[in-house]
Amino acid sequence: MIVELCVIFFLIALIYSSAGFGGGSSYLALLALYGVGFQLVKSTALICNVAVVAGGVWQFHASGQLPWKKALQLTGLSIPMAFIGSYMPLRQEIFFLLLGIALVSAALLMALKLLKERQYTPETRKGWRFAAVGGGIGFLSGITGIGGGIYLAPVLRLGKYDTPKHIAGLCSFFILVNSLAGLLGQWAKSAVVFRAEITLPLLAAVIAGGQIGSRLSAAVLKPRWVEVATAVLILYAGIRLLLK
Repeated sequence: MIVELCVIFFLIALIYSSAGFGGGSSYLALLALYGVGFQLVKSTALICNVAVVAGGVWQFHASGQLPWKKALQLTGLSIPMAFIGSYMPLRQEIFFLLLGIALVSAALLMALKLLKERQYTPETRKGWRFAAVGGGIGFLSGITGIGGGIYLAPVLRLGKYDTPKHIAGLCSFFILVNSLAGLLGQWAKSAVVFRAEITLPLLAAVIAGGQIGSRLSAAVLKPRWVEVATAVLILYAGIRLLLK
């Protein structure tokens, strides 16, 4: 089982990192479908998320594609809300039901964004509105155990918040800090579970996939096709969870 999961995690990290995401949604769904324990699923997905996007955040920063003022604006509320969402007690059945609904909704939102592509033009934005959106998505990401980038990206693109490359950088940072806040929330209620024989091989697989994917994004892959693949992946994962 672990070898098969490592191969799939590698491919997921490769695809998601190409779009500035971590892949936590699909990690959660796969681990659940393979029968891994509930708390181990949540902890492992967040750890893998952090491993994938940490390198991406640095690359976006180094290339000037991470606008820090907007990054802090989006995460000022999301970090504490992700902690609160992660700390809240939630039964296993409710958790996976909410996750499945959230993934299907995110996939449909991404599809809408692809159909209604809007060009970014510099203008004065109501920053507090996006800060509030960041807080809400942070809470949702904390409850569902992921970083929240798949929820945030289509909202920012439809709202013409910034250029596509800047949004990818913002989502990477958003995922990183929310995943860390989610892990902290789990740790605060003594719910972080780590099994070296499962977590370490998967961690190595996503680090390798994430590094390759972030480089392919700039050199080979077209962002639109990466986003299509990402939407299909999370739609499939969400439907499988709901059916199960």
